[in-house]
Amino acid sequence: MLDEILNKTKIASTKLYKLSNIKRNECLKLIKDNLINNIDLIIKENNKDIINAKNNNLSNSMIERLTLNEKRIKDLANSIDNLIKLDDVVGEVIEKTERGNGLVIEKVRVPFGVIASIFESRPNVCVDIACLCLKTSNACVLKGGSEAINTNICLVNIMKEAISNIVDDNVITLIKSTDREVTKELLYKKEYIDLLIPRGGKGLIQFVINNTNIPYIETGAGNCHLYIHEDADIDMAINIAINAKYQRPSVCNSIENIIVDKKISNIFLPKLKEVFDKLKIEIRGDSEVLKVINCNKAIDSDFDTEYNDYIVSIKIVNDIDEAINHINKHSTHHSESIITNNVSAYTKFLDEIDSACVYHNASTRFTDGGEFGFGAEIGISTQKLHARGPMGLKEICSYKYKIYGKGQIR
Repeated sequence: MLDEILNKTKIASTKLYKLSNIKRNECLKLIKDNLINNIDLIIKENNKDIINAKNNNLSNSMIERLTLNEKRIKDLANSIDNLIKLDDVVGEVIEKTERGNGLVIEKVRVPFGVIASIFESRPNVCVDIACLCLKTSNACVLKGGSEAINTNICLVNIMKEAISNIVDDNVITLIKSTDREVTKELLYKKEYIDLLIPRGGKGLIQFVINNTNIPYIETGAGNCHLYIHEDADIDMAINIAINAKYQRPSVCNSIENIIVDKKISNIFLPKLKEVFDKLKIEIRGDSEVLKVINCNKAIDSDFDTEYNDYIVSIKIVNDIDEAINHINKHSTHHSESIITNNVSAYTKFLDEIDSACVYHNASTRFTDGGEFGFGAEIGISTQKLHARGPMGLKEICSYKYKIYGKGQIR
């Protein structure tokens, strides 16, 4: 059964590759309009998932990730306009050289073919991935979590209906089964899938990595850090900490850890605690933090935990070298930020932190394809091959060489 479904997607991908950018943009416009026209239906199906989530005692932050209201659906649909406006990258000549023997060699951007994504909770991911894949002539296979199954089915049906008169709607495929064994089977379908992109927490990503023969890109796991250097502007540091932790704690670019220089801990920590107490953010501090403020004691595993909740771990360090070593040891190599007015300090931090996105005096919440000006993203890569950071259109394409000759032989 799975082979039959995936074979249809593979065949559809070859048809999609022949579709012009004008036609692909037309598909995107139709998807946008159909989402807007079906807001009530989407909310109705989403409510089923929310009720199930509450019955299964999912956390409030996870339910927040799951929820689609009218505003979120309209924002999701309208974001497709930004994607339509982006230049077509398929067929772009990346490099061109002419050899001494007269051969002309072009390095040309091409789609991967079929991209599969396994993801958790957030049903908007269905639309984001499908639209990015359409824009780049990639077919997609989507496998969401059971907690969003009704919403995912609804969204995919709406998108397939919108494009069916232009292209084979099997270019968007949802694996509806919530059986874990089906997921395992999917992970070994290398003959149909060219690239695998897991999006979710550390557990999901490790499960995928340990159970696949398909080339994959690690994305999503976000154990992100904010380092308050001794030369930080305290008010700026407080504001950035609030934004990076409180605005939307369930997403991968929110911070889970704050590292504080000992020299300013007596000034910074009481102010931070006062604000975080009002916002009902739980602080878990190491033994040095407990000497400065009253909070829960952090255990070693806290510094490796992506809470996705209103919880933050705090550690006091003696200097920037200790901060850098701690972050490089415990981070998931997603996003880290330093707050300081010291040029040599932020230069050292940006150079030596081994993460996809490193910030100076700014919130990690900007690690996002839209915020980077990419129009959208398929995920945040935390690895080094072949893409790193927010993955926009170019990052979900491969390339091939086209060589033009005039009878040359070797």
